Amino acid sequence: MTAANSNTSFASTLRFSKAECVLILITVVWGGTFLLVQNAMTVSGPMFFVGLRFAAAASIVALFSANSLRGITAFELKAGFFIGTAIMLGYGLQTVGLQSIPSSQSAFITALYVPFVPLLQWLVLGKRPGLMPSIGIMLAFTGLMLLSGPNGAQLNFSSGEIATVISAIAIAAEIILISNYAGKVDVRRVTVVQLGTASILAFLMIVPTQEALPEFSWLLLASAVGLGAASAAIQVAMNWAQKSVSPTRATLIYAGEPVWAGIAGRLAGERLPGIALLGAALIVAAVIVSELKTKGKQRVEVIEEATEAEGLDPNK
Repeated sequence: MTAANSNTSFASTLRFSKAECVLILITVVWGGTFLLVQNAMTVSGPMFFVGLRFAAAASIVALFSANSLRGITAFELKAGFFIGTAIMLGYGLQTVGLQSIPSSQSAFITALYVPFVPLLQWLVLGKRPGLMPSIGIMLAFTGLMLLSGPNGAQLNFSSGEIATVISAIAIAAEIILISNYAGKVDVRRVTVVQLGTASILAFLMIVPTQEALPEFSWLLLASAVGLGAASAAIQVAMNWAQKSVSPTRATLIYAGEPVWAGIAGRLAGERLPGIALLGAALIVAAVIVSELKTKGKQRVEVIEEATEAEGLDPNK
């Protein structure tokens, strides 16, 4: 292979699909909502706000999907319920954990969802990740650990830590469930169900957490509607894009969320330490590395492309 062909081949492996570009875009939006959530927490408890946010998101998607909702199926109700439950467990248990552990530790434990996704795929679905995606997973997890800071890795298996570990498993389950049901359901219908389920479960969580209901606030209302719109766009995009993007690949893209959150914080005047910048660089590198292909895989793809161009069956 000549140098020119090698460069062309390398460039082609780094070409992102339309679905991957959409996931990158929503991850940017996701990271940008961090400061808005912080402001909202000054006027509301976490469970009530999460319930209000997802209720607004469900209403927005339903408003634009009124006609298609009439044809909802039992399978879509089941899919939406499972995904919505995973969403609520991810948000809810992480919030419960934050009541007793520092945010740096919560960030470290939550980052476990990155290796959990391929691990669950392997153990539950029997799908083993390839070499380059596995390297990407390790790089992303290392980057997230650096972003969480040195205090995050101190684990004592307290109730808050255990709750956060379960939330990380729930986040991983959400990503896998979305990929599993994608292509089998109507995106808008299943999004309404999953957001509605997450909202109802969040409001129910107010009782066991003994959270006080907030007074009416325009800041709370505006934050819930604004973040609800963002959540609606994010969930619709995830359900659509993960029809063609694998759970492992999607996970690596989602791992960039704290990077974008850090950039948003920097624009707002916050400073990132050098170790966090290194972690951010590793996450970006992980996405790129996961897209690279080994020589053997490249050779197989070249043969398949050549045979398809000649009108032959590459499997013969």
